[in-house]
Amino acid sequence: MELKRMPYDLSVCKVRKIEDVDMDAEFYFFSKTDEELSLVCRTEDVPADAAERDDGWKCFRIQGVLDFSLIGILSKISGALAGHGIGLFAVSTYNTDYILVKAENFERALEVLSAEGYAVA
Repeated sequence: MELKRMPYDLSVCKVRKIEDVDMDAEFYFFSKTDEELSLVCRTEDVPADAAERDDGWKCFRIQGVLDFSLIGILSKISGALAGHGIGLFAVSTYNTDYILVKAENFERALEVLSAEGYAVA
């Protein structure tokens, strides 16, 4: 399985209202639940009025389109990283999964996954 580095510095934040999110931004994940509005975006795109924010994330994605019948992909990645004391924040799209890791652990995370047989692009 191939992993691709994404070139962005990312932030995870809570926003107060949907209108605060730049829907024309190049890269973001937005979710709304009965409890909160969450946003993962490039650090420079964090809304000025964000309720909370956590900066310092880097990201890689699993290359290709993942069939919904595939089982255990995130489990294997998270298990390998957890075994080395590296936490993650995962976001899934229709096509694939994106794994965010704190910037200070990013290179080590990719080394761990490379040692586990993942190709890193």
